[in-house]
Amino acid sequence: MTIFRLFPLLALAGALGVVGCGSPPKPQATAPAQTPGHPNAAAALGTPRGHPARPSILLVTLDTTRADVVGPEAAGITTPAFNAIAARGRRFRQAYAAVPETLPSHVTMLTGLYPAGHAVHENGRSLGSNQPVLAERLQRAGYRTAAFVSSFILARRFGLAPGFEVYDDQFAPGRSERTARETTDAVLAQLAGHPSAAAAPGTPPVTSSKPLFLWVHYFDPHYPYEPPEPYRRQFPGHPYLGEVAFMDAQIGRLVEAFEQHAPGPVAIVLVGDHGEGLGEHGEALHGNLLYQSTMHVPLVIMGPGVGAGTSDSPVSTRRSYHTILDWAGVESGHSLRGTDTEVVLGEAMKPFLDYGWQPQSMAIDGAHKSILAGRVEMYDVLADPSETRDVAGDPRSPLVPPALRDYPPPLPAGARAPDVLDPEARRRLASLGYVSAGAAPVVRKDAPRPADMVRLFEPLERASGLFVAEKYAQVIPLLERILAQDPNNLDAVLRLATAHSALGHDRQAVELFRKAAGLAPQSQDVRTYLGLHYARGKDWERAVPLLEQVVAESPDRLPALEALAVIRERQGRIDDAITLRQRIYGLREPSATELVRLGELAMNVEKTPLAIESFERARKQQGAAFAHDLDLGALYLAARRFTDARDALDRVPSSHPAYAMALFKRAQVSVLLHEPDQAARIAAARRHADGTTRDLVARERLFQNVRVP
Repeated sequence: MTIFRLFPLLALAGALGVVGCGSPPKPQATAPAQTPGHPNAAAALGTPRGHPARPSILLVTLDTTRADVVGPEAAGITTPAFNAIAARGRRFRQAYAAVPETLPSHVTMLTGLYPAGHAVHENGRSLGSNQPVLAERLQRAGYRTAAFVSSFILARRFGLAPGFEVYDDQFAPGRSERTARETTDAVLAQLAGHPSAAAAPGTPPVTSSKPLFLWVHYFDPHYPYEPPEPYRRQFPGHPYLGEVAFMDAQIGRLVEAFEQHAPGPVAIVLVGDHGEGLGEHGEALHGNLLYQSTMHVPLVIMGPGVGAGTSDSPVSTRRSYHTILDWAGVESGHSLRGTDTEVVLGEAMKPFLDYGWQPQSMAIDGAHKSILAGRVEMYDVLADPSETRDVAGDPRSPLVPPALRDYPPPLPAGARAPDVLDPEARRRLASLGYVSAGAAPVVRKDAPRPADMVRLFEPLERASGLFVAEKYAQVIPLLERILAQDPNNLDAVLRLATAHSALGHDRQAVELFRKAAGLAPQSQDVRTYLGLHYARGKDWERAVPLLEQVVAESPDRLPALEALAVIRERQGRIDDAITLRQRIYGLREPSATELVRLGELAMNVEKTPLAIESFERARKQQGAAFAHDLDLGALYLAARRFTDARDALDRVPSSHPAYAMALFKRAQVSVLLHEPDQAARIAAARRHADGTTRDLVARERLFQNVRVP
């Protein structure tokens, strides 16, 4: 089945509600759940039903944790903390992630929606603000809420923070993750009454009389595997298992503290966000395929109404959301405390969105798992957990679940935009091994199956990292090797063209941009990249119509906005440049350098309030390194905010190259404030005057009525 065969199913899936808005696992058997996005969601967001002794709830998400490396059946490792919770609760031996990537998997667990419903299909994207998340619903139901995440991949900027009174995504300078011990230490301090720095000022301790919802995310088993001692020694040759064992020890500390400090009875969910390939089916890490190694995850629930034992029914991790709402007394549909059965769905769309390969979706019905990626594969995952025998053609095999064929792939252009990641965010994601493509792919009839392209997984990831790190000379031969094996990979062509452009190889760059235009004649991405190429060279005027068209079509397209803002400055259209920069900084946080430049532009066209605001924001970021107090003082003086002007000018050091001007301005302010030392300040301005200020001091009317010794 080609990609084109699947696209019409978008309309069908929307009509059936299979994956869109909190639909039930088996639509024909149960009523629709009142999850966000469902027409009945507004009623569900109100106060909870009568529910005696609602528990405090701990959600622990285990990044990159396979189902076969934790629990009593794990081979080569013991996980006593996990096992202790499992012995007290219900362990689901056939639990499945919705997608083998951290952010979209967590979005599913915190919204109850599959990725086709919440539209976050890969890392580095953001959840829309129109989609309520779990913490918002619990907060409305009277819960205190706190979250502690261990990786930049889940930073608040990606949309999961609403509803959390504390959202601790703080990492040491220069780092994009923290260890399970560091995260647990932060949580334990919070539980002991020492508020996190991530809490808003005045936020009371989360351990009040109200029940608490606490989400803790551990990242440790993620590559590179670097367990601390003694776990490194205990697992020689298996550092991944060492990371899991270290994480398990921290789970023990966390659970003990939570049960000690959280008010009321306690409920716990331990759940993996996805697994790790470890070389199975040719996948070393995760994100590209849908086999058990990356989709089969641990899941345990413990708390009121949950009997101890195990379940072999397939379940989706998205039902963590429903289970927590059930404990909170908000709604009970699809809770894992009940007996609902379901056809479990999942997807791995990164190869489709990044490279234009076949979209991949899966469905687990009983013991059988079906994977659709151009054609259908089917495995009996209970009898054949390594998925070595494809039984799709066996007449004795069950039919493929209709929900699999109805699962809609994302539209590439829609999944790409808006892209609001600044260069620093891209570098931080790349440092964690996550780099998404920068262009929507060509949707091709002959798209390869990801399972047939495993040889390119590693070079593609390495090329993405080198490209984001701006190591263009190193990435060129790697991209050429990739294109030799996948010549219609639009993102690789554009990155290769951009690498040549950055190195000044104009001829090679233009040839590759022409190739890209041939692959995708209507591609906005091709126009954007070509416009950026022209913008950085002597032919920058050729970039103007290209970038103007892109911005007209996609007002939130950051790279085009940024390049056009620079061009407007070159053209002398300063007001337009300022407007573009304000739009850019509404989409992403500006750096201090960018704020200073905005302040300078605003100052040049006498937009005094904007200039003051920009410089003050830059000063807040830079602290003592801020070097524009003279500008700020002059602006405050122009705005007749004399006290603020005095404070800014007093911060100008004597080493400043325009210190004479600072003394002149400070003397003006002194007279206007009627300071007792105004005469001395005028004398200092005269004494230190230079070629610029000497005449200004002599002619200043404010000074004429002040007697200077």
